[in-house]
Amino acid sequence: VLAGMWLVFGIAALLGVYLAWVGGWPILAVGAASILAAILYTGGPFPFGYYGLGDLFVFLFFGLAAVAGTYYVQAGAVSALAWGTAVPIGLLATAIIVVNNLRDVDTDRAAGKHTLAVRLGPQGARWEYAGLIAAAYAAPLGLWLAGVAPGGVLLTLVSLPRAVLWVRLVFATSGRPLNAALAGTGQLELLYALLFAAGLITARWAG
Repeated sequence: VLAGMWLVFGIAALLGVYLAWVGGWPILAVGAASILAAILYTGGPFPFGYYGLGDLFVFLFFGLAAVAGTYYVQAGAVSALAWGTAVPIGLLATAIIVVNNLRDVDTDRAAGKHTLAVRLGPQGARWEYAGLIAAAYAAPLGLWLAGVAPGGVLLTLVSLPRAVLWVRLVFATSGRPLNAALAGTGQLELLYALLFAAGLITARWAG
């Protein structure tokens, strides 16, 4: 696993050289911070994933850094829409780790891993999951009402029934059966992102 980790980091660093050349020092800083965060998530003297901070860092790096950083490389700046898009993507990414930690809450507690799910308890983690999903689906409406995004982003609501399905499953099960919700939440984020992008593209063509 250690060898695989360094191999992946090495490939990422090589690809990052080109991205840093295109995007300059901000991308270099984001890339370095991302690699450092990945190492410190479960390693080092203070693995923050085991101290209730994993959810926050997933939101920051799989949401804000990933979306805003990608936009910056291509546009040279980060727009309000890019930041607004990063928020629901980060919320759904965080929902994935919440399901993972909820599934493992008993074994993590026994091993002394104080994830946020362990700190909140199973029911608290379930409500965290539901809140993240609800906020992700409220975000496009808020962006549209604020005039930041076109109405096309409301196309994400097409995937809402799938989201409700996984929320209901998370509240109804525990342990290994949550693997279905774990995979389903990952698929939901992909579908949501595709619908969000389609809404932006459709609005641009219509305009």
